[in-house]
Amino acid sequence: MIVNVSEAKAQLSKLIDMVYHGEEVVIAKNNLPLVDLVIHKPKGKRKLGILAGKFIVPDDFIDADEDIESMFYETPS
Repeated sequence: MIVNVSEAKAQLSKLIDMVYHGEEVVIAKNNLPLVDLVIHKPKGKRKLGILAGKFIVPDDFIDADEDIESMFYETPS
């Protein structure tokens, strides 16, 4: 089923229900197909710790940098 944007705005709930029940819905603008309305498919669970052992945080990570401090806190001459 192809619907124009203005019709899709007015009937969004109905179109979502149609897609949920297996129908194909294409939204068009000026009768040119733009997007397909599809059911959301989760990408899966996030995998935590994939960089474990591959990245080392330097010991001085939170130490202040003198050059940057001077740019922000020195008074102009």
